[in-house]
Amino acid sequence: MTSISSTSSTAAVVQPASKVNKSLDQTAFLRLMTTQLKEQDPFNPMDNTQMVAQMAQFSSVAGISEMNSSLKAIGTQLSAQTALLTDIKAATTNPTTPLVHKE
Repeated sequence: MTSISSTSSTAAVVQPASKVNKSLDQTAFLRLMTTQLKEQDPFNPMDNTQMVAQMAQFSSVAGISEMNSSLKAIGTQLSAQTALLTDIKAATTNPTTPLVHKE
């Protein structure tokens, strides 16, 4: 009969990082997709529908990112126009306050 000696547990405990980025940006998504294509089995390639779905997701992410940039620019312009209109209203309401014109 074979005896089994006891072992002590000396395994290291792995703690997760406190701040982990849980979202993929466009670069990470594209890198992941190209790596997937590069590493796939040539005799069992990815299904065309899966590829089209991933490309559609990438296009959606790119479109949303571009739309977000455009909306930020519009918001900045609206803020500047609102400030200008506030200055004009204050000047017309109180005619003793001169308008400051910046060139």
